[in-house]
Amino acid sequence: MELMNLIRKRCSIRSYSSRAVEKEKVDGLLEAARLAPSACNLQPWRFIVIESPEGKEKIQACYDRDWFRTAPLYIVACSDHRHSWRRPSDGKDHADIDVAIAVEHLCLAAAEQGLGTCWVCHFDALQCASLFHLPEGIEPVAIIPAGYPAVEDLFDRTPKNRKPAEEVVVRESF
Repeated sequence: MELMNLIRKRCSIRSYSSRAVEKEKVDGLLEAARLAPSACNLQPWRFIVIESPEGKEKIQACYDRDWFRTAPLYIVACSDHRHSWRRPSDGKDHADIDVAIAVEHLCLAAAEQGLGTCWVCHFDALQCASLFHLPEGIEPVAIIPAGYPAVEDLFDRTPKNRKPAEEVVVRESF
């Protein structure tokens, strides 16, 4: 699929069919994330793939929403602050930025394969870290539920409300 069409197609899906996601597709999503660029190529990310009933029960406890429970697959994207680049001028840690780039690669790869995803950032990160035994320095940033949309044409039916370019683009200086 042509890139701009894929970008226009991708949207947040909050209703999934019970159909399992094939292993080769899951592997493709993870490969797309793995290939993402990162500051100084440090790749400060870790991904927890959750498909088992026990794992699903734990992740669903971190974000208790009915729609969230419909996903057949979850990927927890984590920042590895032990191995991230920090900007020398102000010490800004770029781990979360790098993870965000990798997650969007994953979401675009999912859309290309007919899979829906949704960025979930409003979850109990401390509970997630505890339930999945995250080591010191590893922080859960986002949970990405993934799966086949419950309705075939959900990508087309989901509105893409975006601000006009004039509201978000400034040339040269504010």
